[in-house]
Amino acid sequence: MATQHPNALTRALAELPGPLPAFGVIHIAIPHTSRFTIVGNHLAQHAELSLVAIGIGVHIQSLPVGSLVGIKALTARFAEGEMRIAAALRELEAHGYLRRAHVRLANGRMATRTVFCNQPGALERAGRVVVAPKVPPAVPEEAPAVPEEAPAPPPAPEPDPVPESHPPVRVPPRTAPKPPRRPLPQPRELTPELRQTASAILADLRNHAEALVLSEADVEELVPGVAAWLEREVRPDAIRHALTTDLPKPPKYPAKIVRHRLTTLLPPPLPGAEELAPAARRPLVIPLQNCDGCDRAFRSREPGHCRGCRDLAAAA
Repeated sequence: MATQHPNALTRALAELPGPLPAFGVIHIAIPHTSRFTIVGNHLAQHAELSLVAIGIGVHIQSLPVGSLVGIKALTARFAEGEMRIAAALRELEAHGYLRRAHVRLANGRMATRTVFCNQPGALERAGRVVVAPKVPPAVPEEAPAVPEEAPAPPPAPEPDPVPESHPPVRVPPRTAPKPPRRPLPQPRELTPELRQTASAILADLRNHAEALVLSEADVEELVPGVAAWLEREVRPDAIRHALTTDLPKPPKYPAKIVRHRLTTLLPPPLPGAEELAPAARRPLVIPLQNCDGCDRAFRSREPGHCRGCRDLAAAA
């Protein structure tokens, strides 16, 4: 823990001009000389944005150009889960701070560009058109265009000209629909033995991962998925390892995590002895032919003369 210096704080408060307020926050403003970003109060004190959205907006505004600001990148950076970060990005997009657009690269593929505007209102009033910059063929799927210090764009009487080779960015009206959720695996027959073993495995998960506390209703719902694994001769310790290893921190929805892993990590059935046995090699059999000269039998793939007849013909 860092050592505090109350004397320095007392001197700083004594040097503040005017009387101090009886309650509320007191600001000690020390000018920044490096590594700072100008953030407008319209974002920092936004009345409709959540605190998570405001924090992510300030974080994105402070990043240099080219930084990844997708859901995966932000989830790896912060403790909030994917659902909260995705909701915060949708809030920023709804209020004009964040814009996502699809552009065509030089190789013909489509890529998603993320643009962050520090003053959405000023951008709309100025009538400026955001143009996607030219990108090389090898470009990340999501490349944000975020200045480190984003000053307000100057007002322009006319919109900027748009080059013919770069069409204006089009903001999609809504995100793509999510694919339907895959069904939970089901065993061929849910016997009482399978049900009992699957219930015990699910109830015992919290002894191996404290966050995986399942309710009785969750256990009853997930029993067929575990039974399908047991039916495929997967050992209980292997099932436990698959369900408790590398969990997100913190796992907010334990039952959904278990269901997802039971569905996506389901191993194939074990092959049988016949499938594992090497294919037997059949011996090569050359058919018998009758010699056209002496009518003697000999082996050959095609009819004709035997070796003796061929030797006599060659000697003659």
